Amino acid sequence: MDAITALHTRLSVPGLADPGPSAEQLDTLLRAAIRAPDHGIVRPWRFMVIEGEARKRLGEIFADAQVADDPATDAAILDKMRRNPLRAPTILVVVAETDPDNRVPVLEQVMAVAAATQNIMVAAHALGIGAMWRTGRMADHTLVKRALGFADKDEIVAYVYLGTPSGTRKLLPDEDPASYLRTLPA
Repeated sequence: MDAITALHTRLSVPGLADPGPSAEQLDTLLRAAIRAPDHGIVRPWRFMVIEGEARKRLGEIFADAQVADDPATDAAILDKMRRNPLRAPTILVVVAETDPDNRVPVLEQVMAVAAATQNIMVAAHALGIGAMWRTGRMADHTLVKRALGFADKDEIVAYVYLGTPSGTRKLLPDEDPASYLRTLPA
């Protein structure tokens, strides 16, 4: 698939099944990620692959963080949090390891990591891998960051769920980019 077709047809795929991407495919996704625009060549991106039984560990981390916030959390909610990482065979955690002392503002460092995440999403689509960019409260939870080995200041930009597309995909209607475009008058 050529790049323009991949960009024009990419969809988020919430239904993901085994198998996840191969080691070679993961390498391709990461190579695409690190080609993202990066002002100052800061290279703020960090990646963590979570597969197999480690997904259960991530679910426990999520549940532990929830209990830390609210010890009275209902057991059904905790069970759901434990199961969330099992929705895909592979999870790629994409993190902005920012440097506040760098001349490049922290916001731009995080934006570079978001661009890297977009490259992962498009590259996955081009390879026929289903991908879903997930965030939520557990992307900004200090206990989760620490449990994954990241610093409090770091930003989890995405949990990219990866696998074989399953189920029906919600097609997006074609849109006219002009509806989002402004021009500055002379």
